[in-house]
Amino acid sequence: MLSPDVGGVTRARDLAAKLGVPLAIVDKRRPEPNVSEVMNVIGDVEGKSVIIIDDIIDTAGTVCQAAEVMKEKGALKVYCCCTHPVFSGPAIDRLSKAPLEEIVITNTIPLAEGKKLPNMTILSIAPLIGEAILRIHEDLSVSKLFEG
Repeated sequence: MLSPDVGGVTRARDLAAKLGVPLAIVDKRRPEPNVSEVMNVIGDVEGKSVIIIDDIIDTAGTVCQAAEVMKEKGALKVYCCCTHPVFSGPAIDRLSKAPLEEIVITNTIPLAEGKKLPNMTILSIAPLIGEAILRIHEDLSVSKLFEG
């Protein structure tokens, strides 16, 4: 499991623990808005399949740069997933050229026409929202949906 930046380490660590896989982290800096530069990779990815997990993909610079670095560091395959696919500006062009086996996103943001790529899987959040509404209506815990 790979966090593409220090801000996402908790999310990636939690998922890595649930899956029983090692964690890697990209140490990057942002010299200016929407520009990132990879400084270091913390963790061993050589000979492994890597899943980059992020909350938002906006211009896709971070995730695509992380994918490139993972391949340079010897990763066999690189996948990415995110909750909110903003996909602004050059995102689709960047993602189409990135060494990503699969891009898994949710439908929290509807994709504009022509933004779906052949290696993209879109997961619906409808069952989760439906269950949350039912739990609220029945005065049950919504937080239980997000445990273990």
